[in-house]
Amino acid sequence: MAGTAAVNIPYMDVPWALWAAPGLALVVALLVLWSYRRRALRLRRLASSELLARLVPPTATRIPWQRALIQFAAVLCAGIAYAGPRWGTEQTLERGSGVDMVLALDASLSMLATDARPNRLERMKEESRRLLALSTGDRVGLLAFAGRSYILTPLTVDRGALELFLDNLDPSVVGQAGSSLSRAIRQGTDLLVATQTTSDRALIIMSDGEAFEPPEEVIAAAAHAAEAGVTVIAVGFGTEKGSTIPVRTAQGTQAKRDENGQIVTTHYTPNLLKDAVTAAHGVFIDAAATDKAVRIRGALALLRKQARATESETARRARFQLFLIPALLLVLLDSVLSTRRGRTKRAPAAATATALAFLLLVIPTRARAETGDDADQLYRSARYPEAAAAYQREIQEHADSPRLEFNLGTSLMQAGQLDEAIAALERAATSTGSAELRYNALYNLGLAYLRQARDAKADQQTSAYASSAEAYKRALQLRPSEVAAKWNYELASEEKSKSSGGGASQQQQQQQQQEKQQPKSGALDKRQAEQLLSSAQREERDVQAKKQKENQPERPPAGKDW
Repeated sequence: MAGTAAVNIPYMDVPWALWAAPGLALVVALLVLWSYRRRALRLRRLASSELLARLVPPTATRIPWQRALIQFAAVLCAGIAYAGPRWGTEQTLERGSGVDMVLALDASLSMLATDARPNRLERMKEESRRLLALSTGDRVGLLAFAGRSYILTPLTVDRGALELFLDNLDPSVVGQAGSSLSRAIRQGTDLLVATQTTSDRALIIMSDGEAFEPPEEVIAAAAHAAEAGVTVIAVGFGTEKGSTIPVRTAQGTQAKRDENGQIVTTHYTPNLLKDAVTAAHGVFIDAAATDKAVRIRGALALLRKQARATESETARRARFQLFLIPALLLVLLDSVLSTRRGRTKRAPAAATATALAFLLLVIPTRARAETGDDADQLYRSARYPEAAAAYQREIQEHADSPRLEFNLGTSLMQAGQLDEAIAALERAATSTGSAELRYNALYNLGLAYLRQARDAKADQQTSAYASSAEAYKRALQLRPSEVAAKWNYELASEEKSKSSGGGASQQQQQQQQQEKQQPKSGALDKRQAEQLLSSAQREERDVQAKKQKENQPERPPAGKDW
């Protein structure tokens, strides 16, 4: 799990071995002394003290305190090594390769048509999830479009964030009815081109193709994408027979009607999609095709990929070798000293060396193995409730561990226990842990509040979105250049404004503008924001300029709002 902090309290894979090691070492030392006493008694039976002094070396009649101490230390170190001590963290590199792609997803009302079960939108989401599962190593961005386009996420490898936005995707996300393929193609191209990469870029458009705009605009946008080096892949959804569009009203679910009161029937219209891929020399996947995600992967397989190495942290680093190596050195020392004392003592030393050599084979496997109850393993197996319970047990044993609080909160969030997750992540975010740990905790805290807002009642959504925005704001103060946190902050702020039911007064807007012109320490300045959001802001400015000019909400293209 990413985002763990250094662990100061050692952890043992086999805790009982740590307590047994001193006792076992003491037993070995006593056996050495008992062996000397037994040998001394046998020698006294054979001859007198004067004769023994002439027949055997002086070391044979001395108490072997040195040897007992050496073997005590050797067995103690070996026992601690067998216990599997772990502390600190280690960095590992997960190497892979992939392409950069943007999923442009049609979120117009026509995608609610039920000619594809359960409806076109859900089928599109299902194929998107399958594609994400097949696209390990790829950076993916999400873009929703209807009458306008709206960037949901920048290019990222964070599958959790991508799936969250997919879950929340519906026609209300974009904010303007209608359907415009050209805007989606232009903004998707801008998003891909703005990113520095050596891999190929792909724009994947998923739509029913029913767009109300001149074909020339779509063709021009697709040709521009091709000139920018972007591969366009269009995927169709729906049927040519078509279907009505169920919409929710105060009277319940009814069929969508146009401005003349006639029931609207939406049809799968592949012509514009085909025109776009023809102009861009791309790939078209028909709505009737099966395994769309696999077909998309087949098209992406032809693109040039970029090798990537992603850093990840393991919770604890195995330290058994720090005790096993001294144990072997002590056994070697005992063998050398025994050889000097006489050949009769080499056998016990050799036996001890053999036993510890066997431990050399056993301990690495045991110390590095993760038990079935290991919390990290449970999390990686997507057994989130069990992982949360395991982290809770560890917290009871090792209090004041920011890393464990972070892992507990993340597991609870994945398990859907958002209130408990928020409490744990807040504790991790306000702890004395590393800056990286606190950033990750704040990022996940914002994500938990976003999920809470999604499931909350209307009167509680504003507060949840505000808390999410505040969490991402605190995260950006730690890492001002993080793109994902910036985008999520913008999303939470916009959703907060929508749920609060209106904009601010002119005086408040002027005050907000002044705050933007005077960024606080650690926050993103205007230049950074423009670099990160240039494509989205340009589209937003165009929309707002038209609205202000006409002093009324912008009508959808061709007056059709589906």
